[in-house]
Amino acid sequence: MTTGTRIIYADNAAPTFPKPPEVLSEMLEVYTKKGVSPGRGSYDLSIEAENLVDEVRRQVCTFFNGDDPSRVVFGYNATDALNLIIQGLIEPGRHVVSSCLEHNSVLRPLHYFLQQGVIGLDLVSFDSEGFIDPGDVAKTIRPETRFVIINHGSNVVGTVQPVEQIGDVCAERGVPLILDVTQTAGIMPIDMQKWGVSAIAFTGHKSLYGPTGIGGLVVRVGLDVRTTRFGGTGLDSRSLIHSQSYPQRLEAGTINILGVIGLSAGIRYIERQGLRRLYEEKMVLTRRLRDGLSAMEGVKLYCARSLKNHLPLLLCNVEGIDPEQVSTILDGDFGIATRAGIHCSPLVHQELGTSPRGAVRFSFGLFNTPEEIEKILRAMEAISRSQRKG
Repeated sequence: MTTGTRIIYADNAAPTFPKPPEVLSEMLEVYTKKGVSPGRGSYDLSIEAENLVDEVRRQVCTFFNGDDPSRVVFGYNATDALNLIIQGLIEPGRHVVSSCLEHNSVLRPLHYFLQQGVIGLDLVSFDSEGFIDPGDVAKTIRPETRFVIINHGSNVVGTVQPVEQIGDVCAERGVPLILDVTQTAGIMPIDMQKWGVSAIAFTGHKSLYGPTGIGGLVVRVGLDVRTTRFGGTGLDSRSLIHSQSYPQRLEAGTINILGVIGLSAGIRYIERQGLRRLYEEKMVLTRRLRDGLSAMEGVKLYCARSLKNHLPLLLCNVEGIDPEQVSTILDGDFGIATRAGIHCSPLVHQELGTSPRGAVRFSFGLFNTPEEIEKILRAMEAISRSQRKG
């Protein structure tokens, strides 16, 4: 990339970048004033920090329409949160339902317990458009099913699953539904109560526009998650038994207060801008790129024929060129940052037929522009044309 040229960042399904300046300013301002250990001391500043954290719990609970702010549990990211809830719900001899769309943060812990002989596991496949059939979920639920865990929005093909219908299936059978909302939080409304969702795992560093290192769970009343990590909570320190009250039940040690501040600032920023407006602006860019790539000889798109119920994300390959090479050329020759490979979701690529090399992913955020989309299209046309000539 030519020195001094602004990078076109099309990897927002990883950390969104850059962050809104207002979010960064608020993080620094509040952390400078209240960046102490919350609830660990009896002095005023520690109490103020604890009150701040409690307020963010209420904010997050409202944002996702949970039912109890004390059941908002902070962790490092969605992977951390998913491990926390999966390991806290697993019981020997029970069964779990998930899907082939899942990220390794779900697949690997489930596979571990499967290999250990602790659980049974069924993975529901998806159709040619990238969607799970709720009827297939219904067919896999057994009397011994402990929970269903589903990726709300795929980080590979961008499809958003019919979770309200899946929630109805789970409710009819009395099985908790856990959602991984890593990709959808901050892009579209998430309504835990309306959808019958028992818990969600979220991260702050994607479309909630917070920093890395913050994420967590929202657990609804009625679902109790077993403690699997133990340590200091600031409560009843004389006892060697970890507190079973929420949120301390699932939190150990000093939380990332800078991350909590940034998460709060990111949510407020989204609410000021308007969730629907931000989504539509990103989808305008996505549709333009989809249309341009669809018309391009030698370029194959996956699960993008319709962009209804879809994230601002596209997956493609250039025929005859390794996806890693395409991504390297986009970066080195055109200053375009993308993500190539398996995207930590191996079963998706097996189903698509793109394994083992994967594909190239474009994903858009707040600061992408129509002009950048045109530059991406010109770059992809140049790469495809060079392959055809070669």
